[in-house]
Amino acid sequence: MRALLDTHTFLWWNSGDEKLSHKAHTIIENEANEIFLSAATAWEISIKFGKGRLQLPEPPETFVAERVRLHTFTPLPISLYHAAAVHSLPAFHHDPFDRLLVAQGQLENLPMLTVNSEIAKYDHEVIW
Repeated sequence: MRALLDTHTFLWWNSGDEKLSHKAHTIIENEANEIFLSAATAWEISIKFGKGRLQLPEPPETFVAERVRLHTFTPLPISLYHAAAVHSLPAFHHDPFDRLLVAQGQLENLPMLTVNSEIAKYDHEVIW
């Protein structure tokens, strides 16, 4: 299975947060699965960290890169194709990071591991 992590899912996985669903945990820990982490997630983490809204044990550039390596996640760059597709999404949700993740998930055929009910409104598979 291939799947895309939402930002909170990535953070909860790395902190051992009990809010991470059993199903999401099982998918992420299964080494046979390819788990993707979008550059949009790194960007969102960096912004929240810079504003003091997110505490991390190290700067985002180290934290994200090290966790991607440690968990053998596959980095998903943001392409022009991904960014340009955001306009076609219905206006269910206005968070630009989530909208970009939805576009990436749709275009790359990656279900998203997220608890976010707004993302579930899109024509995109959500697993939680």
